[in-house]
Amino acid sequence: METATVQWQVQEAKQRFSEVLRAAESDGPQTITRHGDAVAVVIDINEYRRLMPPDISFVDRLLVTFAELGDEVADVIDEVESERQHSMPREVDVFEDPAE
Repeated sequence: METATVQWQVQEAKQRFSEVLRAAESDGPQTITRHGDAVAVVIDINEYRRLMPPDISFVDRLLVTFAELGDEVADVIDEVESERQHSMPREVDVFEDPAE
């Protein structure tokens, strides 16, 4: 069962901020309204952490993403990597004058 959130007008929430925080910890989400429209929600830090994705590195995120794509994509990546290993780099003369 989902509980209804308490609504606070911005001015009231500013004046009673400590009470808003205590209510978020004990009673659940607290909605902040401006001119009757919801503009923010104050939630308990544990609820926030539960809702947020885990903080992982970019490399780990890539590994997870590619793992989810399946073996077919891994085979294509292996094939491209294999082809690149056999190709020779082009020669570049860094001392050549481009105006000549």
